[in-house]
Amino acid sequence: MTDMTEPNRSGTSGVETEVPETSGTRKAQMTRRGGGDPGARGRTTIADGVVEKIAGLAARDVLGVHALGSGLSRTFGAVRDRVPGGSKSVTRGVKVEVGEVQTALDLELVVDYGVSISDVARAVRENVIAAVERMTGLEVVEVNIAVSDVKLPEEEDEEPEPRLQ
Repeated sequence: MTDMTEPNRSGTSGVETEVPETSGTRKAQMTRRGGGDPGARGRTTIADGVVEKIAGLAARDVLGVHALGSGLSRTFGAVRDRVPGGSKSVTRGVKVEVGEVQTALDLELVVDYGVSISDVARAVRENVIAAVERMTGLEVVEVNIAVSDVKLPEEEDEEPEPRLQ
């Protein structure tokens, strides 16, 4: 049987040739030191508080979510928010467990009266998972939601808007 393939056009038969070292090849060789992608060298850790803030903000963006946290934590939070220098806690009602590549979240919600709780819970899960995974790269394995209260239209907020005098 005869080999009918064309001979190698470069004139070499699979033998590597040595390239003379120039400044361009030296630079290319220097960037390859250490091996692999420079973005993959080292370790990134994400604190629980970072994931809590992302999840808290994402959950509050969902229509039908009145607040996060139980009544007691919201009351203490309202008092803390009024103290000069205090800031509004976006992590109230959010607890997370962060591992190296995965995270799990527990959220406590107060929903507005009249909304479908199951639809709100589904929307909160979707929004929180999308935001946490996009911003942190962590896989969200579960988002547990506990609805602790329903905000009735005639109820006053624990955190009224400040009045101008």
